[in-house]
Amino acid sequence: MALVGKLEGGDIGVVIGYFVLVLGVGLWASCRNRGSVGGYFLAGRQMHWIPVGASLFASNIGSGHFIGLAGSGASSGIAIAVFELNAIFILLILGWIFLPVYISTGIFTMPEYLKKRFGGVRIRIYLAVIALLLYIFTKISADLYAGAIFIEQSVQLPLYPSVIILLLFAAVFNILGGLTAVIWTDFIQTVIMLIGASYLMITSFVELGGYENLVTRYFQSLPKTGRYLNFSTFQNPVPNKYFDCGIPDKNAMHFMRSSSDTNLPWPGVIFGLTISSIWYWCTDQVIVQRALAAKNLTFAKSGILLCAWLKMLPMWLIVFPGMASRVLFTDEVACNIPEECKRICGKEKGCSDVAYPKLVLEILPTGARGLMLAVMLASLVSSLTSIFNSASTIFTFDIWQRLRKSASDVELMIVGRVFVLVMVAIGIAWIPIVQSSNELFHYIQSVTSYLSPPICAVYLLALFWKRCNEKGAFIGLMSGLVIGLSRFFTEVAYPPKPCGEENIIPSVLSKVHYLHFGILLFGITLIISVTSSLLTAPMDRRHTDGLLFWNCRKEYSKREVDKGTENPCYENDFEVDAKKYIDVTKGSNLPLPWYRKAINWVCGIEDLKNAKDQPVLTAQELEEIQKLQNSIQEDPKWKLVVNTICLTLITITIFYWGFYA
Repeated sequence: MALVGKLEGGDIGVVIGYFVLVLGVGLWASCRNRGSVGGYFLAGRQMHWIPVGASLFASNIGSGHFIGLAGSGASSGIAIAVFELNAIFILLILGWIFLPVYISTGIFTMPEYLKKRFGGVRIRIYLAVIALLLYIFTKISADLYAGAIFIEQSVQLPLYPSVIILLLFAAVFNILGGLTAVIWTDFIQTVIMLIGASYLMITSFVELGGYENLVTRYFQSLPKTGRYLNFSTFQNPVPNKYFDCGIPDKNAMHFMRSSSDTNLPWPGVIFGLTISSIWYWCTDQVIVQRALAAKNLTFAKSGILLCAWLKMLPMWLIVFPGMASRVLFTDEVACNIPEECKRICGKEKGCSDVAYPKLVLEILPTGARGLMLAVMLASLVSSLTSIFNSASTIFTFDIWQRLRKSASDVELMIVGRVFVLVMVAIGIAWIPIVQSSNELFHYIQSVTSYLSPPICAVYLLALFWKRCNEKGAFIGLMSGLVIGLSRFFTEVAYPPKPCGEENIIPSVLSKVHYLHFGILLFGITLIISVTSSLLTAPMDRRHTDGLLFWNCRKEYSKREVDKGTENPCYENDFEVDAKKYIDVTKGSNLPLPWYRKAINWVCGIEDLKNAKDQPVLTAQELEEIQKLQNSIQEDPKWKLVVNTICLTLITITIFYWGFYA
């Protein structure tokens, strides 16, 4: 007999055990690398490749994936898995092209790289603000909504109380631990996710009699109640106005679809998706921050390869179970009458989002249900802690430091933690917009396609084209922003109608798929940036030497780079770091009251008071340490091993893609 909602005592025990395990690991990890900016935000750049790879995967696979991928699989088949397979190739681009440049420049954040590349601050601040907005629109609110669906279905708590409880847990955990705690708990959560999701996948296939039966029955899974007249069998049903909405897509088992397909047209999949993926995997703070935390470039590449191998799994662990859920619970998951859907899941536009929770709660035994609830909580907390940490990093270094140039380490760490609470409040406020979407995963990708292509274009120009200057990049970004926001707000103003009701929307929405729009936006930004750069003066050498893919391995002295410049934008980070280190070592030996000690511990600054007893490093000594951390030299033997594994992965992925194309 259920004790809470649909959960029994064994389920609740598993969930509690999960929280104890993860919290214990987090608190253990939080005792490492918390008392410095580099430790809190980049885990001291000493992480092993296994937790780095697991953290990359866990940061990406949130509750939005479990709800969104499974829901899209239930409604339209396996095509949604192209987002996962595309990510494999883009991850390799991150490791072999983007990351060497990032590491050699010694950056903390992605906007910081463009600041060094172009000078000035307006591009850096603009990208920081856009990144934070994208976190709100596509990550925090979407993951919260997805996690709340599962909690609502299983524990039967209202939406917002569930959201607030999960948010507080994730926020407090992130505030206490920093990136070290986030990465280590991501590792634990990845293991839990893989075990739980694999068990559910196997149970689903067994329930339906295997893969072939799943595919066959999927195409027969037509919702019955109220959808057809004279519906006693699947033969010759007489349709009503909701008929088309209840029929599975005839291309459900194919990745590549017609260019006019309303879900995933092939030009958008090949080109538009690649543009958005480069922004996400190669320039987004949440992802790149984890790679930068690795011990060296080889460890970072190894972690990226581990994540890339794991990205082959979501199609089997999430998409196929979503299809199985439609087969087993057709009337609920595939409902297409607004009134019926409202009764089942609270949404008039369809209930495909409940596919995964429905499967978990109905076919798994006691204990296993609790394990899968723990899996969902793991994915949600993992994604939220990753986003909170990265968002606080961007705000602290790219915005707050511009306002408070003399801010100490203590102030920066406190500000980063307080900003997490701000993100919590904004994320909750945006949830109703996410609720109004038809399918969660398509909502996330559509918003990304409206805002990320200009950023992708500018990063590629910055990395590969020496002639691109700050004016050209900024004009391109502003032009792309205006065009992208126009489409974004138009879509918000014309939300999709429930199935069977006429959609009266502008042709820019109905005829131009969001992935196709991303291609156009990328091209327009590229043309504007290139033209503007050619019409204005080129950049000084200090903004190109050592900052492009072609020359990031070349040694440059600061004197050579700054030669002939009167007012260099280049900042000597080593001297700044040395000054900050000396500043925070100035303190008093007077004992602190208990409440002040508690506050210092929460903020990760409990060791700073004793820093004055430690040897003070000079600017030259800090520079030598920094050079070691920023080195991109690799052991030839391990470089060969990593490259061989990379080529093997590419070959298998191409075969995998071709098999289902």
